Amino acid sequence: MSDNDTGSRVATKEKPSADPDIERADTESAPEDTAAADAVAEVAAAEGKSAGDKVALDKPAGEKVSAEQATAEKSAAASDAEADPATPGRWSRIAGPARRASLPVAALVAVLALVAAGVLGWQLKQERDIDAAGEAGLAAARSYGVILTSVDATKLDSDFAAVLDGSTGEFRDMYTRSSGQLRQLLLDNKATGKGTVLDAAIKSATKTKVEVLLFIDQTVTNSASADPRVDRSRVAMTMELVDGRWLASRVYLP
Repeated sequence: MSDNDTGSRVATKEKPSADPDIERADTESAPEDTAAADAVAEVAAAEGKSAGDKVALDKPAGEKVSAEQATAEKSAAASDAEADPATPGRWSRIAGPARRASLPVAALVAVLALVAAGVLGWQLKQERDIDAAGEAGLAAARSYGVILTSVDATKLDSDFAAVLDGSTGEFRDMYTRSSGQLRQLLLDNKATGKGTVLDAAIKSATKTKVEVLLFIDQTVTNSASADPRVDRSRVAMTMELVDGRWLASRVYLP
């Protein structure tokens, strides 16, 4: 046997073996660690379950609160809709009758506008017609004033005929009755007269009657006086529209 083999056996024989107490303690502690770990896991699971149960228990309360809040919000919205008149449904209920009622009102307003325009137009036409009548009556009165105050003893027939042609009504009748005496007076005095209208104005006017005030100078000559004499007269004359002509129906000295 060699020395190497002898040494190997000695080394093998002298190597200390593991401590049985330590190995037993390790063996015994392993199950304890496992049990502790399992206990921790069970506690954690229990806590998780409790938390889950708490969440699960709290959830219905939350749902109940949410339902009550939704009901409250719905009630508030309904109250706001009732309080607010500018909701579509309310507007539709109001606008429908309002539109139907506005149609006859608009028609009435249009009719009244047409009537007012017609009345205004009629009034304007009446005013224009009266103004035109006044101007026509005034012009006729000025011309007739000259005819009435102009006379010549040498041509009395034509002068009297012109006076009667421009008269009507009351004045015509009066002049017809007095023309005989006037003729003789003019012939006896060999009188002549020439009238000039200095001014004239309209006192009142309608479409068929115009009252005019005339300022007339009449230059008179006769056999008793060689020098002409001027007579100034203020003459009121009423002109009436007869068959399209303006004729004197009344002449007097105011």
